[in-house]
Amino acid sequence: MFKFIHTADIHLDSPLRGLERYEGAPIEQIRGATRQALKNLVRLAIEEEVKFVLIAGDLYDGDWKDYNTALFLTSEMSKLREAGVKVFVISGNHDAASQITRSLKMPENVTRFSVRRPETVRLDDLGIAIHGRGFPQRAVMEDLSASYPFALSGYFNIGMLHTSVTGREGHETYAPCKVESLLTKNYDYWALGHVHKREILHENPWIVFPGNIQGRHIGEIGTKSCTLVTVDNARIVNVEPRTVDVLEWIYLISDAAHCELPDEVVDKIQTQIEGELNKNDGPLLAVRITIQGACRAHMELMSDPQRWVNEIRAAVTDISGQSVWIEKVNIETKTAVDLEEMMKSNSPLGELLRFIQDMDSTGTLPPSFVEDFTHLKAKLPGEITQGEDAINIESPEKIREVIEDVKQLLTIRLLSSRGSGGSE
Repeated sequence: MFKFIHTADIHLDSPLRGLERYEGAPIEQIRGATRQALKNLVRLAIEEEVKFVLIAGDLYDGDWKDYNTALFLTSEMSKLREAGVKVFVISGNHDAASQITRSLKMPENVTRFSVRRPETVRLDDLGIAIHGRGFPQRAVMEDLSASYPFALSGYFNIGMLHTSVTGREGHETYAPCKVESLLTKNYDYWALGHVHKREILHENPWIVFPGNIQGRHIGEIGTKSCTLVTVDNARIVNVEPRTVDVLEWIYLISDAAHCELPDEVVDKIQTQIEGELNKNDGPLLAVRITIQGACRAHMELMSDPQRWVNEIRAAVTDISGQSVWIEKVNIETKTAVDLEEMMKSNSPLGELLRFIQDMDSTGTLPPSFVEDFTHLKAKLPGEITQGEDAINIESPEKIREVIEDVKQLLTIRLLSSRGSGGSE
C-alpha cells in the first residue's frame, strides 16, 4: 500500500485581491497565505508518509522575477527530499510565463515534465508509470492528451494534465479535451489542474480536479484542499480532500428586513459572524457581506454608508480579534416605503419614479447622461473606472443596478427633505 498527494494551482506568492487596511485587520497573515498553504501541504505529505506529490500546473503565478519566491519553494521541496518524497510537476498556463520556472534548479527529488512532448516516468519499485506534459506557452488550444501514450501494461498508470476539459465557468479554455478521450488511455488516475474548484469528473478510473490550495479572492469561496490518494494492490481504495488553506473566503448575506435601526443590522451581522466562527475552528475568515431587505433602517444606512461599514468592521473585530477580515460590505437594502404605490401618485416624487422606471425597463440611459458620464469617466483614476465595481454604461445589467441605487437614494433624499419641512 502507498499514498500520494495530488495538487495544482498553487499560484505561489500570488497577491490576494482587495487587501484594504483597517484597524485590527490581519493583513500580514493574509499576505503570506499561499506560502503557508504550501507549508501545510508539505507537512501533510511528510506526516502521511506519501511516496510522491503531483503538482498539475500553475505552481507559480506568471512572470515572477523575485527569487525569494524560488528560494522559498526550493526550501519546501528540500524538506520533501529529506523525507524521501518525490515531486512531479507539469507547467500550466501561468507557469509558462515565469522566468523563474525556466531557470531555477530544483532539488533532485523534483521532476519537471517536458513542454515539447508527453513523457513517462517509471517508478519500478512501486510499479507506477506517470505520464505528463507541460504548457510550452500560456495559450495552448490543442488537446494535449491526444498525444499521451496508452497505459503501460503491468503498471499503475497516472496521467498529469493542465486543462479546462470541456470548459469551466471562470476559467479560460486551455488544452481542451473530453472525459471520454481521457478514458481511452486506460489510466488508473488522471491528475488534472487549472480549475480552482475541487471536482471529481469520473470514478474508477478517477479523473480529479483538486482545486487550488488557497482561495485568493471572493470568487474562490470555501475550504481549499489537496487530494490524498491511497493505493493498495494496484487499486485505489481512498480518494479524499485534505484541507491545507489558512484563509477561507465566505460570502455572507444578511437580511435586514425587520431591522428598525442600523445598530440592529450591526448586531445581526455580529451574531452571524459568531456562528461562522463556531463552525470554523481552523483558518482565518475573509468575509464579503451583503446587506439586503426593505427595512426602516435603510434611510439611515444610506445617509452615511461608510460609517456603518466601519461600525460593522469594529463590531466583528471586537468578537473575533484577528480571526476575521471583512473584505467588503455591500449595502443593498431598500426603503420600506411602498415605491409601487408612490409611483402612481401625481406628486413630483411619483413623476420622478416613473421616469426612472422607464429607464429601468429599457436598460438604457438618456444620451445626454451617457455623454456627461463619458467625459467624467475620462477624468477619473483607474481604480474607480476598472474592476468589478466599475460602472459600465454599455452593460444593461450594470445600468439597472445603478438605476435601482439612484431610485433608492433619491427617494430617501426627497422623503427626508419633505419630512424636515423642505418642499417637494
